[in-house]
Amino acid sequence: MRRFASIAGALLVGFLAVVLLAPPSAAADSAFSIGGRLNNQVGAQKVPVANVLVTVTGSGFTGTATSGPDGVWVVSVPGEGAYDVTLETASLPQGIALTDPSRGTVHTTVQTPTVNRIVIFPLGESTQKTTNPWTQVAQLTVEGVRYGLLIALGAVGLSLIYGTTGLTNFAHGELLTFGALMTWIANVPLHMPFVLAAIVGLGLSAAFGWVQNTGLWRPLRKRGTGLLAMMIVSIGLALLLRNVFLFFFGGDKRAYGEYAGMAGLSLGPVSLTPTDLVAMVISVIALALVVLAVQKTRMGKATRAVADNPALASSAGIKVEGVIQSVWVVGALMAGLSGILLGFTQQVSYLMGFQVLLLIFAAVTLGGLGTIWGAIVGSLVVGLFLQLTTLIIPPELKNVGALLVLIVILLVRPYGLLGRRERVG
Repeated sequence: MRRFASIAGALLVGFLAVVLLAPPSAAADSAFSIGGRLNNQVGAQKVPVANVLVTVTGSGFTGTATSGPDGVWVVSVPGEGAYDVTLETASLPQGIALTDPSRGTVHTTVQTPTVNRIVIFPLGESTQKTTNPWTQVAQLTVEGVRYGLLIALGAVGLSLIYGTTGLTNFAHGELLTFGALMTWIANVPLHMPFVLAAIVGLGLSAAFGWVQNTGLWRPLRKRGTGLLAMMIVSIGLALLLRNVFLFFFGGDKRAYGEYAGMAGLSLGPVSLTPTDLVAMVISVIALALVVLAVQKTRMGKATRAVADNPALASSAGIKVEGVIQSVWVVGALMAGLSGILLGFTQQVSYLMGFQVLLLIFAAVTLGGLGTIWGAIVGSLVVGLFLQLTTLIIPPELKNVGALLVLIVILLVRPYGLLGRRERVG
């Protein structure tokens, strides 16, 4: 077991060394550009708009371009980075204006392998169709289920770790971030196909969970460190990892090199991208496999025994530390998968795990601490309320709705929806 931990740690360190010390790829010498086509929407027709000035700024660079007779404009930029693209409305011909005046400046990112970034400025009449309330509810419900399933992947891992060790791990969000960042590194800088990059990210996530438990949490348990002290250690670990991610990968959001920005598919009253559909299917399969493993396999029964009574499980011949180690690997694997799939929705950033950590805690607490089904049900409830509450409150405040539901339900059932009432004293 120690030998495997050493090998896993060596692989993890070696991968990071290759990534951080490797020379810039040839794509860095490519000609990067930002461009687009200006069309004025007149009824069902699109009329090219010429002689309109567009300004691109970012990272100390400023460049301009004027749209040609076909409405096309292109600005060459010095390299990868974040840029603000501004349409100079004063240069628009008389009678032509932005469809949405607030969209005069667009923030975009240029990075390998997409060296030519397209920016669209809608002009003229709006082609957006009015959506009836029931269609909007159906769309938000599907989006809530999708987001709830992604949260559930992280919540199940957190619930498994809490159930077997009693640890409230505030560094769990960084496991999500780690999986997404490793996948992005393998996909974009190392030019691996996304599927292969995702497998690499999942493998490194599992190894990271193994190394983290072996190097930190197991020694603390052997020393008899209390759960409160370990929780504080997890907060410090979260801050450390977050700043390490920021130092090496920067604060910009990054997109995968494949399957990003795909067009939506109309499925009756709702629209979802192919990546959303695949992510939902993968989430359901992964959650089902974990539930079946816990309920039917020998290791799953040992995990439940350790969660119920570690001392009794040990006296029955169960290797408690081996079970906990396996739980850490599975929990990190599920968290990494959650981060990888969330990368399509939120893009990859050093803060992505921290931003969903509160929702994961809310889901686990809402469903019942230490129960897998509770984590799944709680995640779906949180996901649905996150989306459906935007019907009556601004989207910027949607997290408030989910946390309000958490408070209300816990006032009625302090042990969660599927939790068990515990006897004290």
